[in-house]
Amino acid sequence: MTCLIAVAATLALQAGTAAGQSPPVPAVAIGEPAPEFSAVDEHGNRRRLSDYRGSHVILEWTNRDCPFVRKHYDSDNMQSLQDDARARGAVWLTVTSTAPSHPGYMDAGGAERFRNRYRARPTLILLDPDGRMGRQYDVEVTPQIFIIDAAGVLVYMGGMDDKATVRAADVHQATDYVGAALDEALAGKPVSRSITRPYGCPIVY
Repeated sequence: MTCLIAVAATLALQAGTAAGQSPPVPAVAIGEPAPEFSAVDEHGNRRRLSDYRGSHVILEWTNRDCPFVRKHYDSDNMQSLQDDARARGAVWLTVTSTAPSHPGYMDAGGAERFRNRYRARPTLILLDPDGRMGRQYDVEVTPQIFIIDAAGVLVYMGGMDDKATVRAADVHQATDYVGAALDEALAGKPVSRSITRPYGCPIVY
């Protein structure tokens, strides 16, 4: 029930924006240094953005119970993007910022189960139970994606694609925002569509 309410709230927000309301101003900005984060990974090791200077970094916010997240894993879309990015030398970090009091919360064991359940293939899963990292990046929903270049500059933030549905079949008919942004960023080109509106389940901090 909680997830359904969250989905409804997100769709209502999107409808309001479509009706002419301006989207909120983000706390992070394209072309500016991405916020330095510090979070513990699934293996208990502390990770910082500065650890990966010299490599492109993709941040993927997730929630194991969100149907919008399941859409991109059930279709193998997310795993394909993870594989492609990592094969080209990028670091893919999946982040969970859901509060411990919420059913979608993941600890280290939950992260391992998430990998197995969804056949997820990120470089690492970062645990952000206090929501500090999520708030640093002004993350509102899952899934939500950020791409940071090798110099630590934010070059993309937003959604997966333009099909705000939970149907896995819709992935193949959608405009792939993340794939296109990855291709341009990894080729050293400016990302032509650097900000898109994410859709999904609101994060419960």
